Amino acid sequence: MKIADGAVLVTGANRGIGRALVEEALRRGAKRVYAGTRQPYTHSDGRVTPLILDVTNAAQIQGAVARVESLDILINNAGIALFDDLSDRAALEQSLAVNFFGPYGVTQALLPLLTRSRGAIVNVLSLAALAPVPVVPAYSISKAATFSLTQSLRALLAGRGVKVHAALVGPVDTDMSRDFDVPKASPESVARGIFDGVEKGEEEIFPDPMSASIAESWRSGAAKALERQFAALVDAQGVKS
Repeated sequence: MKIADGAVLVTGANRGIGRALVEEALRRGAKRVYAGTRQPYTHSDGRVTPLILDVTNAAQIQGAVARVESLDILINNAGIALFDDLSDRAALEQSLAVNFFGPYGVTQALLPLLTRSRGAIVNVLSLAALAPVPVVPAYSISKAATFSLTQSLRALLAGRGVKVHAALVGPVDTDMSRDFDVPKASPESVARGIFDGVEKGEEEIFPDPMSASIAESWRSGAAKALERQFAALVDAQGVKS
């Protein structure tokens, strides 16, 4: 999968990792970058097509899809992180609405285009998908659920030629993580790492120093082996992909 001359859609494109992904896609020669944002957005590069896209709004998803002519790579990046202690159900529901059902809805709507191009889906996740961060448990739960969604789609869509990647990101210097006093990678370096992983065909992408430190142990570990074992059931049971 190459970014050059391809069409890329990024949700949550107005700041942080999303904005860096737009710029990196342009730098790598993408012919069209669809920038999904909740508020009006402009960009000086004519290859960028802004889309009003709240990933929790079904009508906006359909409206955005109608403007996308072709698509090679979908990057589900939009997300929220709320400090909570799991005592407030509303915080969990909001996290799931944005971080889980958002990528699910956008992916399903754009799947015909991605199937046609034999393209790729990238879900921007977090190391919290593998081990919860106790001060943001609702966020951690939603990211863990979306990681499972990613793995499930990977197996189910393989027969259509659609690749599905999980970007497991450590702390990044964005507004979302400004209250965490830990070493952070720059959004620009993370965007480069994500696209590098896509071009290399990595199923799990570890795009920053903290996440990279566990990459080999994940890829050779029992959980990854079990994922591959379960994925074989798609063909064995005749599941239509």
